[in-house]
Amino acid sequence: MAHGTARIGKDHYRTEISVGGHDLVADEGPALGGENRGPAPYDLLLASLGACTAITLRMYADRKDWPLASVEVGLRLENKDGLQVDRVLTIAGLDDEQMARLADISERTPVTLTLKGGVPIHTRLA
Repeated sequence: MAHGTARIGKDHYRTEISVGGHDLVADEGPALGGENRGPAPYDLLLASLGACTAITLRMYADRKDWPLASVEVGLRLENKDGLQVDRVLTIAGLDDEQMARLADISERTPVTLTLKGGVPIHTRLA
């Protein structure tokens, strides 16, 4: 399964992340005291959902030999009586029935299901 580390020092709030063999930087914007050197934590959450959605839909279309030209996944995290994600799919190259099927599939991508179902987090000191 996935494995990663996040490390912060004295810089407000630059965080070095290593995950999946890739190095990233996260930060907060100036309004929260950061320097905007990378995506904020919720931005990274949306990036994960967007990437999983796009990849899953591409895989599905490829398996069906559908002429999918592109998928764009627009995401917005909103606070309407609690946090919710608004996801908009823009699909090119398919007919209405195929696009509807991909919209249905998007509701069952691995990250979508994880976010909808929640996941236990067990924390301990090293």
